[in-house]
Amino acid sequence: METTTLNLKDSYYYKQWQSLIQNEGLVIENLDDITETFGIYEDDKLIATGSYFENVLKYLAIDPDYQGGNIFNKLVSTLINELAAQNIFHVFVFTKPQYKKSFSYLGFNLIAETEYSALLETGDYSIDQYIAELPRISGKNISAIVMNANPFTLGHRYLVEQAAQKSDSVYVFVVNQDASLFKTSERLDLIKQGTADLDNVQVVSGGQYMVSFVTFPSYFIKSCSEVATYQTQLDAKVFKRIASALKITKRFVGSEPYSPTTEIYNQSLQKVLPPEVELEILDRKAIDQDIISATKVRQAIQANDLATVQKYVPETTYKFIKDNIKTLIGRIHDGN
Repeated sequence: METTTLNLKDSYYYKQWQSLIQNEGLVIENLDDITETFGIYEDDKLIATGSYFENVLKYLAIDPDYQGGNIFNKLVSTLINELAAQNIFHVFVFTKPQYKKSFSYLGFNLIAETEYSALLETGDYSIDQYIAELPRISGKNISAIVMNANPFTLGHRYLVEQAAQKSDSVYVFVVNQDASLFKTSERLDLIKQGTADLDNVQVVSGGQYMVSFVTFPSYFIKSCSEVATYQTQLDAKVFKRIASALKITKRFVGSEPYSPTTEIYNQSLQKVLPPEVELEILDRKAIDQDIISATKVRQAIQANDLATVQKYVPETTYKFIKDNIKTLIGRIHDGN
């Protein structure tokens, strides 16, 4: 048996890979979400394949005639060793619940699971370490907000204010993923600056555990319409584990009149979090019946319309945008 790198841009390898993936009931997503793919051959037959994107294992498939042996171990070890060679030692995998035991035998630990999916990790970092590194805040009534804030608007500020008024202490978890117009470090700073006057608010990074899994791999879910539900339920389970450790008993979210996906997310939170964590959905803040949204701010930045930007954001966010408007417009034109 031979292990080799597969060039999926080569039709010869792609057709073999595609056949094995589809025969195993997996759905092919965007190939841009694959960094590298490996295959195991017996003679000229592709009998196993696995890929990774950043530090997430994806598209693991084994021919039925070779399942149950050491091919799975060899495949996963190949992927982990390749990541280790790149100094990546913290690895995630999303899989079906029935496969979690196979991964556990190879040193993976379960983070959370739902009826349809499981998230596991292995390596030199873990969700327990992430939790241990978070600051502990006092009070019996501790709540939380998770936000991307791309950028931090008066709507975000309103959500934090409401939580701060109704809680002894509030964690604001910032999604840690540089897939937005504003970089993670910029969003984190703007939220801290925009809430600096609220003494009972603690702004922290969401690490890789708060709505930031490199893109939830849906390749093992056949129904595209159900992907958002499965993803958000798993994310809610991860949050619930963190909330338990931090004694968080309430989570605040904004209503989502414009985003069906986020509305599904709120529904999943409502299903998964109670009774341990109460969910409070607040109506979005509006200015003269004009609902504030980060999307409107980004559109105004693209149009170089600082007057509209100023209408929707705190002074701290406005100053940053004004000082960096050329850079931000450049990022938009570059496709960020």
